[in-house]
Amino acid sequence: MTRPNPRQTAAMSAALSGAVDLSALKARADAARQAPSKPAAAAPAGGSDAPAAGGPFVFDVTEATFQADVVERSLQVPVVVDLWAEWCGPCKQLSPVLERLANASGGAWVLAKVDVDANPRIAQLFGVQSIPTIVAIAGGQPVDAFSGAQPEPQIRQWIGALLDALRDRLPGIAAAEAAATQGDAVEEVYEEPTDPRIIAAEDALEAGDYAAAERAYQQILDVEPANEEVKAALAQVKFTARAESADPSAIGKADADPSDVEAQLAAADVQVALQQVEEAFARLINTVRGTSGDERDKVRSHLVELFGLFPSDDPRVAKARRDLASALF
Repeated sequence: MTRPNPRQTAAMSAALSGAVDLSALKARADAARQAPSKPAAAAPAGGSDAPAAGGPFVFDVTEATFQADVVERSLQVPVVVDLWAEWCGPCKQLSPVLERLANASGGAWVLAKVDVDANPRIAQLFGVQSIPTIVAIAGGQPVDAFSGAQPEPQIRQWIGALLDALRDRLPGIAAAEAAATQGDAVEEVYEEPTDPRIIAAEDALEAGDYAAAERAYQQILDVEPANEEVKAALAQVKFTARAESADPSAIGKADADPSDVEAQLAAADVQVALQQVEEAFARLINTVRGTSGDERDKVRSHLVELFGLFPSDDPRVAKARRDLASALF
């Protein structure tokens, strides 16, 4: 099954496979339900009817509701558990992406959000060493996992591979997909046809052919240079291709030789993948200051491509653009 970052997460997935006993949480949840009730103010509803945290297929989960909202749901569809905390910066970048994709799935999979500060036993159960950590549960057992914020295209690939592997085992996947297809057929009467050029680019991306996807998006931009959606997609494709082949030691190599422009570019990519966005921007801006001619233009272009990975109103991008202008002029 494809994972967002195989080098960093293979060990975690192997450790989880068949090694996590979720019955411990079930026993504690059952004990809590059987214990004498105590008065509580505005206690949240437990069980599978708990309200969605960010949409119909996104739920806040606690130790008491884990059995119903995660284990039992996972008998029908995959449950992706998002272990996060309020203080975690990368969590705040990853969680909205997962929430959007879960709601867009139409229920083919659901997202269970676990605040590790409020529910430390769940984090301990999975042996979480860093957050965000994402664990996929199917049939009541963990089947795959990754840690750290990842680019959206890689998350989409991971989820797609998850659904493909489990579709024959979990009946709810096909049912949700069939319902979504019927809904799309009704809406299609009122929608404009999808651009076949973008379909071709997305098909190439899903197949892992980044070069073909890049060519397809670039051909669109050659005709429509102001197409911001395609610009953003092209930036994502280029970055994903570089990130998959990135050398984890790139940051150390770049720090050891600030004059090595290629090392600085590679290190910036690794830092963005690690959610060290401000550090990556600062690295390239400092490199712009120390270069000239073609080298400076190459660094500037690389930095502008990285800007394209984020919303235009992202304050980190706004600050970096000002700093870049200062470095250039």
